[in-house]
Amino acid sequence: MNRFANPRLRAASALLLLTALAAPAADPSGRIGILGAAKITLPEVIQRVLANDRSIAVSRIAREEAVLNLRGSLGAFDPRLGFAFHDSRVITPVSSSLGGATNGKLTTKELLADPQLSGASPWGGGTYRIDFSSARTASDSTFNTLNPQFPSSLTFNYSQPLWRGLRYDDNRHRVQVARRNIEMSDAQFRQRVIETITLAVQAYRELEFARRNLEVQREAVRLVREQEASIRRQVAQGLLAPVDIVQTRTQVATFEQGLFSAESSLTAAENTLKVLMLPDRSDLLWGMALDPERAPDSAPVPSLDEAVKAALAARPELRESELALDVNRLDAKLSHEQTKPQVDLYGTLGYTGLAGALVTQSGANPFSSAFGPLVNQINLLSAQAGLAPLAPISFGSGGVPPVFIGGYGQSLSALGSGSYNTAVVGLNVSLPLRNRTATAAAALSAAEGRRLKTQKQQAEMAVEQDVRNALQLLASTASRLRASSDARKSAEDQYASEERQFQAGTTTVFLVLQRQTELVTARTREARSEADLGEAYANLDRALARTLETRGIALK
Repeated sequence: MNRFANPRLRAASALLLLTALAAPAADPSGRIGILGAAKITLPEVIQRVLANDRSIAVSRIAREEAVLNLRGSLGAFDPRLGFAFHDSRVITPVSSSLGGATNGKLTTKELLADPQLSGASPWGGGTYRIDFSSARTASDSTFNTLNPQFPSSLTFNYSQPLWRGLRYDDNRHRVQVARRNIEMSDAQFRQRVIETITLAVQAYRELEFARRNLEVQREAVRLVREQEASIRRQVAQGLLAPVDIVQTRTQVATFEQGLFSAESSLTAAENTLKVLMLPDRSDLLWGMALDPERAPDSAPVPSLDEAVKAALAARPELRESELALDVNRLDAKLSHEQTKPQVDLYGTLGYTGLAGALVTQSGANPFSSAFGPLVNQINLLSAQAGLAPLAPISFGSGGVPPVFIGGYGQSLSALGSGSYNTAVVGLNVSLPLRNRTATAAAALSAAEGRRLKTQKQQAEMAVEQDVRNALQLLASTASRLRASSDARKSAEDQYASEERQFQAGTTTVFLVLQRQTELVTARTREARSEADLGEAYANLDRALARTLETRGIALK
Protein backbone atom coordinates (compact mmCIF):
# COMPACT_ATOMS: atom_id res chain seq x y z
CA MET A 1 0.00 0.00 0.00
CA ASN A 2 1.11 3.55 -0.71
CA ARG A 3 1.55 5.47 2.50
CA PHE A 4 1.02 8.70 0.53
CA ALA A 5 3.62 10.44 2.67
CA ASN A 6 6.41 11.85 0.50
CA PRO A 7 9.80 11.11 2.12
CA ARG A 8 10.59 14.83 1.69
CA LEU A 9 7.35 15.95 3.29
CA ARG A 10 8.91 16.88 6.63
CA ALA A 11 11.68 18.88 4.96
CA ALA A 12 9.17 20.66 2.73
CA SER A 13 6.97 21.41 5.74
CA ALA A 14 9.90 22.88 7.63
CA LEU A 15 10.78 25.10 4.67
CA LEU A 16 7.14 26.13 4.36
CA LEU A 17 6.96 27.12 8.01
CA LEU A 18 10.22 29.07 7.88
CA THR A 19 8.94 30.95 4.85
CA ALA A 20 5.63 31.58 6.56
CA LEU A 21 7.27 32.90 9.71
CA ALA A 22 9.40 35.28 7.67
CA ALA A 23 6.41 36.54 5.67
CA PRO A 24 4.14 39.33 6.89
CA ALA A 25 0.77 38.35 8.28
CA ALA A 26 -1.93 38.08 5.64
CA ASP A 27 -4.67 39.19 8.04
CA PRO A 28 -3.98 42.69 9.39
CA SER A 29 -7.40 42.68 11.06
CA GLY A 30 -5.86 40.56 13.81
CA ARG A 31 -7.75 37.26 13.72
CA ILE A 32 -7.37 35.28 16.94
CA GLY A 33 -4.39 32.95 17.06
CA ILE A 34 -2.99 33.94 13.64
CA LEU A 35 0.72 34.77 13.80
CA GLY A 36 1.72 34.51 10.17
CA ALA A 37 0.67 33.25 6.76
CA ALA A 38 1.51 30.16 4.70
CA LYS A 39 0.72 29.46 1.07
CA ILE A 40 -0.70 26.05 0.29
CA THR A 41 -1.61 24.18 -2.87
CA LEU A 42 -4.30 21.61 -3.50
CA PRO A 43 -1.85 18.72 -4.19
CA GLU A 44 -0.05 19.49 -0.93
CA VAL A 45 -3.32 19.54 0.98
CA ILE A 46 -4.37 16.18 -0.50
CA GLN A 47 -0.99 14.68 0.37
CA ARG A 48 -1.16 15.91 3.96
CA VAL A 49 -4.77 14.82 4.45
CA LEU A 50 -4.04 11.31 3.16
CA ALA A 51 -0.92 11.06 5.31
CA ASN A 52 -2.77 12.02 8.49
CA ASP A 53 -6.18 10.40 8.01
CA ARG A 54 -6.61 7.79 10.74
CA SER A 55 -9.35 5.91 8.93
CA ILE A 56 -6.99 5.31 6.00
CA ALA A 57 -4.42 3.93 8.43
CA VAL A 58 -7.13 1.62 9.81
CA SER A 59 -8.06 0.49 6.29
CA ARG A 60 -4.42 -0.22 5.54
CA ILE A 61 -4.17 -2.36 8.68
CA ALA A 62 -7.34 -4.21 7.65
CA ARG A 63 -5.70 -4.99 4.32
CA GLU A 64 -2.60 -6.32 6.09
CA GLU A 65 -4.83 -8.48 8.29
CA ALA A 66 -6.54 -9.89 5.19
CA VAL A 67 -3.15 -10.86 3.74
CA LEU A 68 -2.20 -12.52 7.02
CA ASN A 69 -5.51 -14.41 7.05
CA LEU A 70 -4.71 -15.76 3.59
CA ARG A 71 -1.30 -16.84 4.79
CA GLY A 72 -2.92 -18.55 7.75
CA SER A 73 -5.42 -20.32 5.49
CA LEU A 74 -2.63 -21.64 3.27
CA GLY A 75 -1.05 -23.01 6.44
CA ALA A 76 -3.63 -25.81 6.37
CA PHE A 77 -1.51 -27.39 3.63
CA ASP A 78 1.79 -27.03 5.47
CA PRO A 79 3.39 -30.39 6.32
CA ARG A 80 3.47 -31.14 10.04
CA LEU A 81 6.46 -32.87 11.53
CA GLY A 82 5.89 -34.77 14.76
CA PHE A 83 8.12 -36.80 17.01
CA ALA A 84 7.28 -39.28 19.76
CA PHE A 85 9.87 -40.64 22.15
CA HIS A 86 9.66 -42.71 25.27
CA ASP A 87 11.87 -44.79 27.54
CA SER A 88 9.91 -47.34 29.51
CA ARG A 89 10.44 -50.14 31.95
CA VAL A 90 7.57 -52.51 32.74
CA ILE A 91 7.74 -55.19 35.45
CA THR A 92 4.89 -57.68 35.16
CA PRO A 93 4.01 -60.27 37.81
CA VAL A 94 3.99 -63.78 36.34
CA SER A 95 2.44 -66.75 38.14
CA SER A 96 3.25 -69.41 35.58
CA SER A 97 6.45 -70.56 33.96
CA LEU A 98 4.62 -70.20 30.64
CA GLY A 99 4.78 -66.44 31.20
CA GLY A 100 8.49 -66.51 30.46
CA ALA A 101 9.77 -65.92 33.97
CA THR A 102 10.84 -68.33 36.65
CA ASN A 103 11.12 -65.85 39.51
CA GLY A 104 7.55 -64.53 39.36
CA LYS A 105 8.20 -61.32 37.49
CA LEU A 106 8.92 -60.34 33.90
CA THR A 107 10.90 -57.15 33.17
CA THR A 108 10.65 -55.42 29.79
CA LYS A 109 12.54 -52.27 28.80
CA GLU A 110 11.85 -50.23 25.68
CA LEU A 111 13.48 -47.15 24.12
CA LEU A 112 11.33 -45.90 21.24
CA ALA A 113 11.65 -43.03 18.73
CA ASP A 114 8.81 -42.34 16.31
CA PRO A 115 9.05 -39.31 13.92
CA GLN A 116 6.02 -38.59 11.72
CA LEU A 117 5.29 -36.34 8.75
CA SER A 118 1.67 -35.60 7.92
CA GLY A 119 -0.36 -33.06 6.01
CA ALA A 120 -3.13 -32.33 3.54
CA SER A 121 -2.91 -32.02 -0.22
CA PRO A 122 -4.07 -28.74 -1.84
CA TRP A 123 -5.31 -30.82 -4.79
CA GLY A 124 -8.09 -33.33 -4.43
CA GLY A 125 -8.54 -33.01 -0.67
CA GLY A 126 -6.34 -35.99 0.22
CA THR A 127 -4.38 -36.44 3.46
CA TYR A 128 -1.12 -38.27 4.00
CA ARG A 129 0.99 -39.57 6.87
CA ILE A 130 4.51 -41.00 6.92
CA ASP A 131 5.51 -42.76 10.13
CA PHE A 132 8.97 -44.16 10.89
CA SER A 133 9.22 -46.08 14.16
CA SER A 134 12.31 -47.67 15.65
CA ALA A 135 12.91 -49.10 19.11
CA ARG A 136 15.25 -51.03 21.31
CA THR A 137 13.54 -53.61 23.54
CA ALA A 138 15.07 -55.85 26.17
CA SER A 139 13.33 -58.50 28.24
CA ASP A 140 14.35 -61.24 30.67
CA SER A 141 11.75 -63.61 29.22
CA THR A 142 13.08 -67.15 28.97
CA PHE A 143 11.40 -67.52 25.57
CA ASN A 144 13.37 -64.78 23.84
CA THR A 145 15.73 -65.86 21.13
CA LEU A 146 16.87 -62.28 20.39
CA ASN A 147 17.63 -59.95 23.25
CA PRO A 148 17.86 -57.01 22.95
CA GLN A 149 15.73 -56.61 19.85
CA PHE A 150 15.65 -53.68 17.37
CA PRO A 151 12.25 -53.59 15.67
CA SER A 152 11.72 -50.87 13.02
CA SER A 153 8.90 -49.94 10.67
CA LEU A 154 8.14 -47.43 7.92
CA THR A 155 4.47 -46.81 7.10
CA PHE A 156 2.84 -44.70 4.36
CA ASN A 157 -0.86 -43.82 4.73
CA TYR A 158 -2.96 -41.85 2.24
CA SER A 159 -6.67 -41.14 2.22
CA GLN A 160 -8.35 -39.76 -0.90
CA PRO A 161 -12.01 -38.62 -1.02
CA LEU A 162 -13.77 -39.81 -4.15
CA TRP A 163 -17.00 -37.83 -3.81
CA ARG A 164 -17.48 -35.40 -0.93
CA GLY A 165 -14.41 -33.20 -0.65
CA LEU A 166 -12.86 -34.23 -3.97
CA ARG A 167 -13.44 -30.96 -5.81
CA TYR A 168 -13.89 -28.65 -2.82
CA ASP A 169 -13.43 -28.84 0.92
CA ASP A 170 -13.09 -26.67 4.03
CA ASN A 171 -9.38 -25.93 3.56
CA ARG A 172 -9.74 -24.79 -0.03
CA HIS A 173 -12.86 -22.83 0.92
CA ARG A 174 -10.96 -20.86 3.54
CA VAL A 175 -8.20 -20.05 1.06
CA GLN A 176 -10.64 -18.84 -1.60
CA VAL A 177 -12.59 -16.72 0.89
CA ALA A 178 -9.35 -15.23 2.19
CA ARG A 179 -8.37 -14.23 -1.35
CA ARG A 180 -11.74 -12.54 -1.85
CA ASN A 181 -11.34 -10.75 1.47
CA ILE A 182 -8.04 -9.27 0.28
CA GLU A 183 -9.74 -7.93 -2.83
CA MET A 184 -12.58 -6.61 -0.70
CA SER A 185 -10.19 -4.83 1.65
CA ASP A 186 -8.50 -3.30 -1.41
CA ALA A 187 -11.85 -2.04 -2.68
CA GLN A 188 -12.75 -0.65 0.74
CA PHE A 189 -9.35 1.02 0.98
CA ARG A 190 -9.75 2.55 -2.48
CA GLN A 191 -13.21 3.82 -1.59
CA ARG A 192 -11.95 5.37 1.63
CA VAL A 193 -9.09 7.13 -0.18
CA ILE A 194 -11.49 8.51 -2.80
CA GLU A 195 -13.84 9.81 -0.11
CA THR A 196 -10.95 11.37 1.81
CA ILE A 197 -9.60 13.13 -1.29
CA THR A 198 -13.07 14.44 -2.13
CA LEU A 199 -13.43 15.74 1.42
CA ALA A 200 -10.01 17.42 1.18
CA VAL A 201 -10.91 19.09 -2.13
CA GLN A 202 -14.21 20.34 -0.71
CA ALA A 203 -12.48 21.78 2.35
CA TYR A 204 -9.87 23.44 0.12
CA ARG A 205 -12.55 24.96 -2.11
CA GLU A 206 -14.45 26.22 0.92
CA LEU A 207 -11.26 27.90 2.13
CA GLU A 208 -10.79 29.47 -1.31
CA PHE A 209 -14.30 30.87 -1.16
CA ALA A 210 -13.93 32.09 2.42
CA ARG A 211 -10.72 33.96 1.56
CA ARG A 212 -12.16 35.48 -1.63
CA ASN A 213 -15.31 36.42 0.22
CA LEU A 214 -13.20 38.17 2.85
CA GLU A 215 -11.42 40.09 0.09
CA VAL A 216 -14.78 41.05 -1.41
CA GLN A 217 -16.06 42.26 1.96
CA ARG A 218 -12.88 44.24 2.63
CA GLU A 219 -13.14 45.85 -0.78
CA ALA A 220 -16.78 46.65 -0.08
CA VAL A 221 -15.86 48.37 3.22
CA ARG A 222 -13.06 50.29 1.46
CA LEU A 223 -15.42 51.51 -1.27
CA VAL A 224 -18.15 52.61 1.12
CA ARG A 225 -15.66 54.42 3.35
CA GLU A 226 -14.29 56.29 0.34
CA GLN A 227 -17.86 57.07 -0.56
CA GLU A 228 -18.49 58.34 2.97
CA ALA A 229 -15.45 60.62 2.85
CA SER A 230 -16.58 62.04 -0.49
CA ILE A 231 -20.10 62.67 0.82
CA ARG A 232 -18.76 64.35 3.93
CA ARG A 233 -16.77 66.76 1.77
CA GLN A 234 -19.81 67.52 -0.33
CA VAL A 235 -21.98 68.02 2.77
CA ALA A 236 -19.34 70.42 4.13
CA GLN A 237 -19.47 72.30 0.84
CA GLY A 238 -23.26 72.44 1.04
CA LEU A 239 -23.73 70.30 -2.05
CA LEU A 240 -25.51 67.46 -0.20
CA ALA A 241 -27.84 67.23 2.73
CA PRO A 242 -26.54 65.87 6.10
CA VAL A 243 -29.03 62.99 5.85
CA ASP A 244 -26.90 61.52 3.06
CA ILE A 245 -24.15 60.97 5.62
CA VAL A 246 -26.60 58.89 7.71
CA GLN A 247 -27.36 56.65 4.71
CA THR A 248 -23.66 56.16 4.08
CA ARG A 249 -22.92 55.34 7.73
CA THR A 250 -25.69 52.72 7.64
CA GLN A 251 -24.05 51.19 4.56
CA VAL A 252 -20.65 51.23 6.30
CA ALA A 253 -22.08 49.40 9.33
CA THR A 254 -23.82 46.86 7.09
CA PHE A 255 -20.65 46.11 5.10
CA GLU A 256 -18.59 45.91 8.29
CA GLN A 257 -20.97 43.27 9.59
CA GLY A 258 -20.37 41.31 6.39
CA LEU A 259 -16.61 41.73 6.87
CA PHE A 260 -16.67 40.43 10.43
CA SER A 261 -18.86 37.50 9.40
CA ALA A 262 -16.46 36.74 6.55
CA GLU A 263 -13.52 36.75 9.00
CA SER A 264 -15.33 34.25 11.20
CA SER A 265 -16.19 32.06 8.22
CA LEU A 266 -12.55 32.15 7.04
CA THR A 267 -11.32 31.03 10.45
CA ALA A 268 -13.85 28.19 10.51
CA ALA A 269 -12.85 27.07 7.00
CA GLU A 270 -9.15 27.19 7.91
CA ASN A 271 -9.69 25.18 11.07
CA THR A 272 -11.74 22.59 9.18
CA LEU A 273 -8.89 22.10 6.71
CA LYS A 274 -6.25 22.11 9.48
CA VAL A 275 -8.05 19.32 11.32
CA LEU A 276 -7.84 17.24 8.16
CA MET A 277 -4.22 18.15 7.39
CA LEU A 278 -2.36 18.34 10.67
CA PRO A 279 -1.26 15.33 12.73
CA ASP A 280 -1.62 16.91 16.18
CA ARG A 281 -2.14 20.15 18.11
CA SER A 282 1.58 20.91 18.28
CA ASP A 283 1.89 21.60 14.54
CA LEU A 284 2.94 25.21 13.86
CA LEU A 285 0.45 25.55 11.00
CA TRP A 286 -2.27 25.97 13.63
CA GLY A 287 -0.99 29.52 14.06
CA MET A 288 -0.82 30.29 10.35
CA ALA A 289 -3.34 31.87 8.02
CA LEU A 290 -3.67 29.49 5.08
CA ASP A 291 -3.44 31.19 1.69
CA PRO A 292 -4.65 28.73 -0.98
CA GLU A 293 -3.43 29.04 -4.53
CA ARG A 294 -6.08 29.15 -7.20
CA ALA A 295 -6.52 25.66 -8.62
CA PRO A 296 -9.10 25.62 -11.41
CA ASP A 297 -10.46 22.23 -12.46
CA SER A 298 -10.96 21.25 -16.07
CA ALA A 299 -11.33 17.46 -16.11
CA PRO A 300 -13.06 15.96 -19.16
CA VAL A 301 -16.79 15.51 -18.82
CA PRO A 302 -18.09 12.30 -20.43
CA SER A 303 -21.54 11.74 -21.83
CA LEU A 304 -24.20 10.24 -19.59
CA ASP A 305 -23.91 6.76 -21.11
CA GLU A 306 -20.11 6.80 -20.88
CA ALA A 307 -20.22 8.09 -17.32
CA VAL A 308 -22.70 5.43 -16.14
CA LYS A 309 -20.72 2.68 -17.85
CA ALA A 310 -17.45 3.90 -16.30
CA ALA A 311 -18.99 4.19 -12.84
CA LEU A 312 -20.53 0.71 -12.96
CA ALA A 313 -17.13 -0.71 -13.91
CA ALA A 314 -15.01 1.24 -11.39
CA ARG A 315 -17.04 2.07 -8.30
CA PRO A 316 -15.48 0.30 -5.28
CA GLU A 317 -18.80 -0.38 -3.59
CA LEU A 318 -20.01 -2.31 -6.65
CA ARG A 319 -16.80 -4.30 -6.59
CA GLU A 320 -17.50 -5.08 -2.94
CA SER A 321 -20.97 -6.32 -3.92
CA GLU A 322 -19.46 -8.58 -6.60
CA LEU A 323 -16.95 -9.99 -4.13
CA ALA A 324 -19.70 -10.60 -1.59
CA LEU A 325 -21.56 -12.58 -4.25
CA ASP A 326 -18.36 -14.51 -5.02
CA VAL A 327 -18.00 -15.44 -1.36
CA ASN A 328 -21.64 -16.48 -1.28
CA ARG A 329 -21.10 -18.72 -4.31
CA LEU A 330 -18.15 -20.32 -2.53
CA ASP A 331 -20.32 -20.88 0.55
CA ALA A 332 -23.01 -22.43 -1.60
CA LYS A 333 -20.42 -24.64 -3.28
CA LEU A 334 -19.15 -25.88 0.06
CA SER A 335 -22.68 -26.44 1.38
CA HIS A 336 -23.59 -28.43 -1.73
CA GLU A 337 -20.41 -30.48 -1.31
CA GLN A 338 -21.43 -31.36 2.25
CA THR A 339 -24.70 -32.85 1.00
CA LYS A 340 -22.83 -35.58 -0.94
CA PRO A 341 -22.12 -39.04 0.52
CA GLN A 342 -18.68 -39.64 1.96
CA VAL A 343 -16.65 -42.09 -0.13
CA ASP A 344 -12.94 -42.28 0.71
CA LEU A 345 -10.28 -44.47 -0.76
CA TYR A 346 -7.45 -45.21 1.59
CA GLY A 347 -4.21 -47.10 1.29
CA THR A 348 -1.43 -48.22 3.59
CA LEU A 349 2.01 -49.46 2.67
CA GLY A 350 4.29 -50.59 5.46
CA TYR A 351 7.75 -52.07 5.74
CA THR A 352 9.15 -53.83 8.81
CA GLY A 353 12.63 -54.69 10.00
CA LEU A 354 13.93 -56.70 12.95
CA ALA A 355 17.31 -57.60 14.43
CA GLY A 356 18.77 -58.48 17.78
CA ALA A 357 21.46 -60.25 19.72
CA LEU A 358 21.20 -64.05 19.84
CA VAL A 359 20.31 -65.31 23.30
CA THR A 360 22.50 -68.00 24.87
CA GLN A 361 20.43 -70.16 27.19
CA SER A 362 21.95 -70.21 30.69
CA GLY A 363 19.35 -72.43 32.28
CA ALA A 364 16.79 -75.07 31.46
CA ASN A 365 14.11 -73.97 29.07
CA PRO A 366 10.63 -74.45 30.63
CA PHE A 367 9.33 -76.18 27.54
CA SER A 368 12.48 -78.32 27.22
CA SER A 369 12.28 -79.27 30.89
CA ALA A 370 8.61 -80.19 30.51
CA PHE A 371 9.29 -82.56 27.59
CA GLY A 372 12.54 -84.02 29.04
CA PRO A 373 11.03 -86.96 31.03
CA LEU A 374 8.79 -87.84 28.08
CA VAL A 375 11.73 -87.92 25.67
CA ASN A 376 13.78 -90.05 28.10
CA GLN A 377 10.98 -92.58 28.46
CA ILE A 378 10.56 -92.80 24.66
CA ASN A 379 14.29 -93.29 24.19
CA LEU A 380 14.29 -96.08 26.82
CA LEU A 381 11.52 -97.95 25.01
CA SER A 382 13.21 -97.29 21.67
CA ALA A 383 16.46 -98.85 22.97
CA GLN A 384 14.60 -101.97 24.10
CA ALA A 385 13.01 -102.20 20.64
CA GLY A 386 16.32 -101.61 18.89
CA LEU A 387 15.25 -98.22 17.52
CA ALA A 388 17.35 -95.04 17.31
CA PRO A 389 16.82 -92.60 20.16
CA LEU A 390 15.10 -89.20 19.67
CA ALA A 391 17.20 -86.04 19.59
CA PRO A 392 16.71 -83.72 22.51
CA ILE A 393 13.81 -81.31 21.98
CA SER A 394 15.14 -77.73 22.02
CA PHE A 395 13.25 -74.43 22.10
CA GLY A 396 16.44 -72.42 22.05
CA SER A 397 17.92 -69.99 19.47
CA GLY A 398 19.32 -72.39 17.03
CA GLY A 399 16.47 -71.73 14.56
CA VAL A 400 16.82 -67.90 14.27
CA PRO A 401 17.60 -66.85 10.65
CA PRO A 402 20.98 -65.13 10.32
CA VAL A 403 19.34 -62.05 8.75
CA PHE A 404 17.82 -61.21 12.16
CA ILE A 405 21.07 -61.41 14.09
CA GLY A 406 22.73 -58.03 14.54
CA GLY A 407 22.20 -54.53 15.85
CA TYR A 408 20.14 -51.50 14.87
CA GLY A 409 21.85 -51.23 11.49
CA GLN A 410 20.85 -54.78 10.65
CA SER A 411 17.24 -53.93 11.49
CA LEU A 412 17.35 -50.95 9.09
CA SER A 413 18.91 -53.19 6.44
CA ALA A 414 16.02 -55.66 6.79
CA LEU A 415 13.61 -52.72 6.62
CA GLY A 416 15.21 -51.35 3.48
CA SER A 417 15.13 -54.70 1.72
CA GLY A 418 11.34 -54.52 1.57
CA SER A 419 11.05 -58.24 2.22
CA TYR A 420 8.68 -57.74 5.15
CA ASN A 421 5.86 -55.52 3.99
CA THR A 422 2.17 -54.84 4.41
CA ALA A 423 -0.15 -53.39 1.76
CA VAL A 424 -3.75 -52.40 2.45
CA VAL A 425 -6.28 -50.77 0.10
CA GLY A 426 -9.77 -50.04 1.33
CA LEU A 427 -12.88 -47.98 0.87
CA ASN A 428 -14.85 -46.09 3.52
CA VAL A 429 -18.44 -45.22 2.64
CA SER A 430 -20.79 -43.06 4.69
CA LEU A 431 -24.32 -42.50 3.37
CA PRO A 432 -26.35 -39.93 5.36
CA LEU A 433 -29.97 -40.89 5.43
CA ARG A 434 -31.30 -37.32 5.58
CA ASN A 435 -28.44 -34.84 6.22
CA ARG A 436 -30.77 -31.99 7.08
CA THR A 437 -27.93 -29.82 8.40
CA ALA A 438 -26.09 -29.71 5.07
CA THR A 439 -29.33 -29.34 3.10
CA ALA A 440 -30.42 -26.41 5.24
CA ALA A 441 -26.99 -24.78 4.89
CA ALA A 442 -27.20 -25.07 1.09
CA ALA A 443 -30.70 -23.53 1.09
CA LEU A 444 -29.50 -20.73 3.37
CA SER A 445 -26.59 -19.96 1.02
CA ALA A 446 -29.01 -19.79 -1.91
CA ALA A 447 -31.28 -17.37 -0.02
CA GLU A 448 -28.28 -15.25 0.93
CA GLY A 449 -27.26 -15.13 -2.72
CA ARG A 450 -30.69 -13.79 -3.71
CA ARG A 451 -30.43 -11.12 -1.04
CA LEU A 452 -26.96 -10.04 -2.19
CA LYS A 453 -28.12 -9.86 -5.82
CA THR A 454 -30.98 -7.62 -4.79
CA GLN A 455 -28.61 -5.39 -2.84
CA LYS A 456 -26.27 -5.18 -5.83
CA GLN A 457 -29.16 -4.08 -8.05
CA GLN A 458 -30.01 -1.40 -5.49
CA ALA A 459 -26.37 -0.30 -5.42
CA GLU A 460 -26.28 -0.06 -9.21
CA MET A 461 -29.41 2.09 -9.14
CA ALA A 462 -27.83 4.33 -6.53
CA VAL A 463 -24.66 4.64 -8.62
CA GLU A 464 -26.59 5.71 -11.72
CA GLN A 465 -28.55 8.19 -9.62
CA ASP A 466 -25.30 9.54 -8.21
CA VAL A 467 -23.73 9.89 -11.67
CA ARG A 468 -26.78 11.65 -13.09
CA ASN A 469 -26.88 14.06 -10.15
CA ALA A 470 -23.14 14.74 -10.40
CA LEU A 471 -23.31 15.50 -14.13
CA GLN A 472 -26.32 17.74 -13.67
CA LEU A 473 -24.69 19.53 -10.73
CA LEU A 474 -21.54 20.16 -12.77
CA ALA A 475 -23.47 21.46 -15.78
CA SER A 476 -25.68 23.68 -13.63
CA THR A 477 -22.77 25.02 -11.61
CA ALA A 478 -20.76 25.82 -14.75
CA SER A 479 -23.75 27.68 -16.15
CA ARG A 480 -24.25 29.46 -12.82
CA LEU A 481 -20.60 30.53 -12.83
CA ARG A 482 -20.94 32.01 -16.33
CA ALA A 483 -24.10 33.81 -15.30
CA SER A 484 -22.55 35.10 -12.07
CA SER A 485 -19.47 36.32 -13.97
CA ASP A 486 -21.71 38.20 -16.38
CA ALA A 487 -23.70 39.59 -13.47
CA ARG A 488 -20.49 40.72 -11.72
CA LYS A 489 -19.26 42.50 -14.86
CA SER A 490 -22.64 44.19 -15.31
CA ALA A 491 -22.70 45.20 -11.63
CA GLU A 492 -19.23 46.72 -11.97
CA ASP A 493 -20.34 48.68 -15.06
CA GLN A 494 -23.54 49.81 -13.33
CA TYR A 495 -21.67 50.91 -10.23
CA ALA A 496 -19.08 52.80 -12.29
CA SER A 497 -21.86 54.49 -14.27
CA GLU A 498 -23.79 55.37 -11.15
CA GLU A 499 -20.63 56.78 -9.56
CA ARG A 500 -19.99 59.01 -12.58
CA GLN A 501 -23.58 60.22 -12.49
CA PHE A 502 -23.26 60.96 -8.80
CA GLN A 503 -20.13 63.00 -9.40
CA ALA A 504 -22.04 64.85 -12.11
CA GLY A 505 -24.93 65.42 -9.71
CA THR A 506 -27.51 63.54 -11.74
CA THR A 507 -28.23 60.73 -9.26
CA THR A 508 -28.68 60.19 -5.53
CA VAL A 509 -26.64 58.68 -2.73
CA PHE A 510 -29.28 56.00 -2.29
CA LEU A 511 -28.82 54.70 -5.83
CA VAL A 512 -25.02 54.72 -5.50
CA LEU A 513 -25.22 52.71 -2.29
CA GLN A 514 -27.69 50.33 -3.91
CA ARG A 515 -25.26 49.74 -6.79
CA GLN A 516 -22.52 49.09 -4.25
CA THR A 517 -24.65 46.45 -2.53
CA GLU A 518 -25.46 44.81 -5.87
CA LEU A 519 -21.76 44.77 -6.79
CA VAL A 520 -20.74 43.14 -3.50
CA THR A 521 -23.51 40.56 -3.89
CA ALA A 522 -22.47 39.79 -7.48
CA ARG A 523 -18.82 39.36 -6.52
CA THR A 524 -19.78 37.07 -3.63
CA ARG A 525 -21.97 34.95 -5.87
CA GLU A 526 -19.20 34.63 -8.44
CA ALA A 527 -16.75 33.49 -5.75
CA ARG A 528 -19.32 31.05 -4.44
CA SER A 529 -19.93 29.67 -7.95
CA GLU A 530 -16.21 29.17 -8.56
CA ALA A 531 -15.84 27.21 -5.32
CA ASP A 532 -18.98 25.19 -6.12
CA LEU A 533 -17.61 24.37 -9.58
CA GLY A 534 -14.39 22.99 -8.06
CA GLU A 535 -16.44 20.88 -5.65
CA ALA A 536 -18.71 19.72 -8.49
CA TYR A 537 -15.67 18.48 -10.43
CA ALA A 538 -14.44 16.64 -7.33
CA ASN A 539 -17.90 15.16 -6.84
CA LEU A 540 -18.00 13.96 -10.46
CA ASP A 541 -14.57 12.35 -10.07
CA ARG A 542 -15.87 10.58 -6.98
CA ALA A 543 -19.05 9.44 -8.75
CA LEU A 544 -16.98 8.02 -11.62
CA ALA A 545 -14.34 6.56 -9.24
CA ARG A 546 -11.59 8.35 -11.19
CA THR A 547 -10.37 10.54 -8.33
CA LEU A 548 -7.06 8.72 -7.97
CA GLU A 549 -6.33 8.94 -11.69
CA THR A 550 -7.28 12.62 -11.84
CA ARG A 551 -5.03 13.47 -8.88
CA GLY A 552 -2.18 11.24 -10.03
CA ILE A 553 -2.24 8.98 -6.97
CA ALA A 554 -1.28 5.32 -7.26
CA LEU A 555 -2.16 2.71 -4.64
CA LYS A 556 0.49 0.05 -4.15
